[in-house]
Amino acid sequence: MRDFSANHDWLSINTATIRKQAGAEVPLARIIDQCAAQGIPAISPWRDQVHAAGLDATARQLKAHGIGLSGYCRGGFYTGADAAARSAALDDNRRAIDEAKTLGAPCLVLVVGALPGALEGRAQYKDIGRARNEVRDGIAASLEYAKSVGMPLAIEPLHPMQAADRACVNTLEHALDLCDELDAGRSGALGVALDIYHVWWDPKLQQQIARAGRERLLAYHVCDWLTPTRDLLSDRGMMGDGVVELRKIRGWVEAAGFAGYSEVEIFSNLDWWQRSGEATLAVCIDRHRQVV
Repeated sequence: MRDFSANHDWLSINTATIRKQAGAEVPLARIIDQCAAQGIPAISPWRDQVHAAGLDATARQLKAHGIGLSGYCRGGFYTGADAAARSAALDDNRRAIDEAKTLGAPCLVLVVGALPGALEGRAQYKDIGRARNEVRDGIAASLEYAKSVGMPLAIEPLHPMQAADRACVNTLEHALDLCDELDAGRSGALGVALDIYHVWWDPKLQQQIARAGRERLLAYHVCDWLTPTRDLLSDRGMMGDGVVELRKIRGWVEAAGFAGYSEVEIFSNLDWWQRSGEATLAVCIDRHRQVV
């Protein structure tokens, strides 16, 4: 297993981690400058932030600082109440693939979607089996275009608590089943984004990480699970503050062939988003060296 104790060469920051600072929304350009000032080699930006900053301007700023990407957040949300909604989702995913390509991302992360309308509290149907079929068909359609431009897609399984509103793919096993169905040749065009917050509890985790192998493990996200958790969406813990055996899981991931960035992704409305970006990044660097 790689030794992270001497440097943070393999640290990436998902920009959600510091998109709010002292309770206020922060422009992406400032986040990139803050990461560059602390020698952080990679980030994973969110599409809405890139749109606000400008795609070409973001690409130029990243190049100027020599900052790479560990992924691009996010595509997906394939489900819809009717054919028009599903077609619009495919169009949006094509745009996301093009944006990821422009930024030089190694993959586009897919949060696949669930019951349409549930995120707003108005689910338009309740058939989760239907949602899963629509997700499979949507990924298959996106994959065809993604292959043509050379942009790998990374399915991110989300914790079952988000099965209704954000993603009806909730285990690594399910995500890999989709990969095997849609990309049986393990071409590298379709894989998974493994987010510790969502999968750490899974009794099959070690087995499924080994099954994934180097070809399927496209992104690795780290944070911690707090007890008690005060908010299931936005109370993720800083690495080392919770109950996840982070180093053990990274050992499994690296044994399977992953050698990329450990991407810190922390939603923390009650804690880390109340601090300055500089302070949060300094702790991320320290914990990356000590506990990741």
